[in-house]
Amino acid sequence: MKFKQVVLFIILILTNSCYQESFIPIEGDFTTQFVNADESVPVLIRIDNKLQGAETFQWEFEGGNPATSTVAKPGEILYNQPGTYKIKLTATNSDGESKIIEKTIVIKDALNAKFTYGVIQDNFSPVEVQISNLTTGQGITYNWQFEDGNPATFSGQHPPHVIFTTPGKHKISLTITNGFENQTIDGQVEVAPLLVSDFSWDVAVADIDYQAPVTLKMNNSSISATHYIWQANSGQINNQNLNNPTITFNTPGTYSISLNASNGKTNQSTTKNITIYPNTNLYIFNDVKLGINSAHQNNSYGAFFSTITQQTYSSNEVNVQNSGLIDIAFQGLNSTFNSNAFISPHQVQNYGFLALSNAQQTIFINSQELCNCGLNFSESQFNAMQNDSPLQPLLITSNLAGAQGFGKQLPIIVLFKTKDGRKGAIKIKNMITNGTNSYIVCDIKVQKQ
Repeated sequence: MKFKQVVLFIILILTNSCYQESFIPIEGDFTTQFVNADESVPVLIRIDNKLQGAETFQWEFEGGNPATSTVAKPGEILYNQPGTYKIKLTATNSDGESKIIEKTIVIKDALNAKFTYGVIQDNFSPVEVQISNLTTGQGITYNWQFEDGNPATFSGQHPPHVIFTTPGKHKISLTITNGFENQTIDGQVEVAPLLVSDFSWDVAVADIDYQAPVTLKMNNSSISATHYIWQANSGQINNQNLNNPTITFNTPGTYSISLNASNGKTNQSTTKNITIYPNTNLYIFNDVKLGINSAHQNNSYGAFFSTITQQTYSSNEVNVQNSGLIDIAFQGLNSTFNSNAFISPHQVQNYGFLALSNAQQTIFINSQELCNCGLNFSESQFNAMQNDSPLQPLLITSNLAGAQGFGKQLPIIVLFKTKDGRKGAIKIKNMITNGTNSYIVCDIKVQKQ
């Protein structure tokens, strides 16, 4: 009996010893890692479970998807919203052992920089720009740069108004960061060129000699201006606030024309002088080249001239608009210049030219010697003529003898009267022989009206 008790005691000791050797504790930890090192939403967190001795697992992923899991290795957890979240693991085993591990992760907001800007008044210097930051998110810092602006930089979510004064394009840059990554976006503001007041003018062909009265068509070339005030002493302005008005000067003299240009922020004035000369009632055209018939036809030198448009016309330059304004036509038979004459535009078709539509009738006295009409206008009179006084008493009428041609003995003075009664004289001073491209060189003086 005593022996049996001893054996039982030994068995109990051995049994107890075996039980203690099979107890398994829960040891280790789990780690978290941002997938692709991306800490901005959407974020994947990879869970690496390194626990040993655990048999059951209860995961809680605050703010995550999935929110819970019971598998040993839950893999990757998705977070769509920024914030600070806990990951909790409760692990147990059949020995009744348990272990709770908690970790905190920080999910950063996604970066989506956005801003708008607008010019408060206009883009004339100085330009004031208002900026609206439309970037959303938490934990973001803002850094602004304003190229050539005042201020040049700013740190904060909502910048003040920025002033740009230098003409040209200026970059506005916003750089945002969440501590992990950053993003930069740009905008651009353009400042118009600085205000410049400037102008020129054109005159009609009839006023090219600037003899009174003269009407100027103003050409406003001001830069960055929106409003104008014109002034002209002794000049008549049709509207002093127009961009391009007309100004008429009726009497001779030297006058000033000024333009004040403004844009609501600044203004500038420019003044220029103009000289108006006494009216001689005489147009003077020097060194006019008129081609023989062949030169006219091949368009090297025109045989037609208009004292109205003050232009020479060759064959391909004549059209419906200008043919009725031609009042002088030269007929040169060939390069020998043995047979020459000025002819009325309404008769050019009789001398090898195409007929002119709405042609004018001009009376020419090609030969004062032959006309027997009391005309004896000399070269010296022509050269000395600075106004129309010498032309006024001339009686120029149609005369067959006077219409006869002339040869090549220079100089030659030809008298004429246009359809509207204006009298004139032509001095032929040279004849250039160049085959079919031959031409004469002459000066023309004619009454304006």
